Amino acid sequence: MTMNPALFPVFLQGDFSFYWILIGFAALVVLVGGIILVKYLNLWLQAFFAKAEVSIFQLIGMTLRKVNAAIIVRSKIMAVQANLEVSTQELEAHYLAGGNVPNVARAMIAADRARLALDFKTARAIDLAGRDVLEAVQQSVLPKVIDCPKPEGPKPAIAAVAKDGIQLMAKARVTVRTNIERLVGGATEETIIARVGEGIVSTIGSAESHKSVLENPDQISKGVLAKGLDAGTAFEILSIDIADVDIGENIGAKLQAEQAEADKRIAQAKAEERRAMAVARETEMSALVAENQAKVVLAEAEVPKAMAEAFRSGNLGIMDYYRMKNITADTSMREKIVGEDEGKPGDSKT
Repeated sequence: MTMNPALFPVFLQGDFSFYWILIGFAALVVLVGGIILVKYLNLWLQAFFAKAEVSIFQLIGMTLRKVNAAIIVRSKIMAVQANLEVSTQELEAHYLAGGNVPNVARAMIAADRARLALDFKTARAIDLAGRDVLEAVQQSVLPKVIDCPKPEGPKPAIAAVAKDGIQLMAKARVTVRTNIERLVGGATEETIIARVGEGIVSTIGSAESHKSVLENPDQISKGVLAKGLDAGTAFEILSIDIADVDIGENIGAKLQAEQAEADKRIAQAKAEERRAMAVARETEMSALVAENQAKVVLAEAEVPKAMAEAFRSGNLGIMDYYRMKNITADTSMREKIVGEDEGKPGDSKT
């Protein structure tokens, strides 16, 4: 090793600071390089041998951007091995947006194997919308059966009343397949269940008799399926099967009984109203009788006054007064005699 002649005098004087700086910088470079190799060598080798084209500098950039490099590299390897064109930047962007990168990669691979049209942009949109894109792809290949109503719901069956007043309790099983194109913005399973329940109630309600529904339960499924209930949803309805139909209450008879009870109460209320009016009328007439009796008493009280006035004016003499008294007494005696004769047994009026 040869030294720079310009630095030789400094070296002879014993000034080693510059060389120590060089040695420290070289050691720092070696240390940083060792850390990078230890941390990223395994991922870089995986990407290199899988031809995923992820460089060391990209791995360092992921760490600086707080991206899990292992998730990105493994997802990129899965996509490359499946011959899918997905860039590292797209995977990083989806990760930073809060998406599930491995799930999206597996969903794209499953869709490619099932010959379904699903690109990374659509899969990313479905995942960011809160849907499980892998489950959606699986349901596109293997249809899903939905119970209507749900077994854990508040009602065990859908209740509907036919035109003859008999209630029927129906259960249905809906076979659906996920529609990838309508998955973003499409309605969920709850909408399917609600629409199927509405269709069952409408179909049973339009039946003339509950017996016809029990004889041909397939008319319910045909009527409901013909309504196009999967419009605007994320699913495509393949079939609607009636699993069970039971007879419930006689709603028509129950309503008639309740109507009769209500009519009886109305009649009782009207009768009570008439009775109250009669009592009020009786009380009113009693008061009128008492008023007339009071008027009679007042009129009788005027008789002595009139007689006294007649005596004073000379219109009535003392003999006239005695004759009137005799007539009154004779009339009273006759009334008593007639009353005693009518009270004897065996007497009869002619």
